[in-house]
Amino acid sequence: MALVVAACAPADQFPSEPGKGVDVGFLPSDHGITDRTGGLIDLWNGSWIAALAVGAVVWGLTIWCIVVYRKRKNDDQLPVQLRYHVPLELMYTVIPILMIGVLFFFSTKVTGEFQDVSAEPDVEIEVYGKQWSWDFNYLSDDVYFSGERVQLTGEVGVEETLPTLYLPVDETVEFTLKSRDVAHSFWIPAFLYKVDLIPGRTNTFQVTPEREGTYSGKCAELCGEFHSEMLFNVEVVDRATYDDEMAALREAGQTGRQGDELNRQYHVAEEDLN
Repeated sequence: MALVVAACAPADQFPSEPGKGVDVGFLPSDHGITDRTGGLIDLWNGSWIAALAVGAVVWGLTIWCIVVYRKRKNDDQLPVQLRYHVPLELMYTVIPILMIGVLFFFSTKVTGEFQDVSAEPDVEIEVYGKQWSWDFNYLSDDVYFSGERVQLTGEVGVEETLPTLYLPVDETVEFTLKSRDVAHSFWIPAFLYKVDLIPGRTNTFQVTPEREGTYSGKCAELCGEFHSEMLFNVEVVDRATYDDEMAALREAGQTGRQGDELNRQYHVAEEDLN
């Protein structure tokens, strides 16, 4: 049952393209939804292959020792007792160090790619996590969206009322991530990357969405009573649709930026001064 359940995942998290199969399970590297997911998928697949190879060797040696060195009938003598075996000790010291070194190298390489913010962004978006919703400041367009808590009743259509983050396809987006109150975590599962939002700290990352579609976003850090309702939608759209959404926010009067003045710490400090 555990093996069967572990293979289950929402189909919309990794949508497929005609003729290319489904992006779940053993993920092919050419199915990256962003410019950065391919490297992480390669790391994931490579780690699984290495782990299976090590497991096969360990299982093989274990079974071989059980069979070859098992106690035979009428055999009352102990096998030869060795206190030291220098070649063997060197082997099980050096090989694990090399394995960890290789894993560390590729993990650091992929992590560095995800955290690289040296490119000139096409769009800058500031995200505030708050109990229990999200604020999106589209800095490049001078408009904002302020989300409110959405109660998950289980009724059809509730997910359409969640805060929606719009991203233009094939354009580099720089996210600036902050928290208004407690620790949150900004996570778009399909992008294979999440970043914590820590009070008083600013985190940034860049990503280029390469496939249009609707994706799920959520807070991945337990942040209070209604943490499970801190969800949002992500719409990766063409530039014309993105501009239309920005224009709609502008027409609704949601211009400018909602910044740190709305933080809980700011209000607490103001009350102390009064």
